[in-house]
Amino acid sequence: MRKLLVERIPVFGVFATERSAEGGRRAGAEPDIDFIFYDLEEAEWDMSALRAFMESAREWAGERGAPDLLLRIPPVGPDLERARRCVRDGLEVGVQGFILPHVEDPAEVAVVTQAIGGEGIVVVAQIESSFAVERTETIVSAAGVGVALPGQADLRHSYGGDEAAVQGAVDRVLAVARRRGVPCGVTAGMKDIEARVQQGFEFIIAVEPGAVALGRAAAGREN
Repeated sequence: MRKLLVERIPVFGVFATERSAEGGRRAGAEPDIDFIFYDLEEAEWDMSALRAFMESAREWAGERGAPDLLLRIPPVGPDLERARRCVRDGLEVGVQGFILPHVEDPAEVAVVTQAIGGEGIVVVAQIESSFAVERTETIVSAAGVGVALPGQADLRHSYGGDEAAVQGAVDRVLAVARRRGVPCGVTAGMKDIEARVQQGFEFIIAVEPGAVALGRAAAGREN
């Protein structure tokens, strides 16, 4: 996946809906996804379940290779040492990237990249508040940010349900990311995934069955 991002080729993934070996089996059996969004922002920090998920995904994917696993950790800002521990745990299990929720300061990204201590791991910075949107330029420009991901649900809460403001925030993050040469992410379903590809989003989380195939076709990645 990282190679595709570097080459600015859109990548497509899904949320891990079940954090277990069975969930990993289903993910590994899906031939068209590039990554899995494995969310432990608020859930129990269970590395045994994550390991079982990844092992099952690899087994079922076979020679094709399992999708990359991106681990969403708890917010960095409130507890820097916890964030470092989470990164160490994830690296030990073998994840390919980390998703950082509620980033509002580039220093939070620095904590994670320093804990990673090398290259080859994707860092996704989620921009999820009106305050963070105002700081998009500095967040996206932080060393080590591999993807900028506006969090639409939290932005909707931050803007009091104002859909026009939410869309404006998403468009702003996309514009800054494109100007800075950083892939920008978004969630999308059957109705809008093709349009999202055409808009220039390059890290797309499909929220409906069948959306990945539509997105890949729009991106010229049918095979």
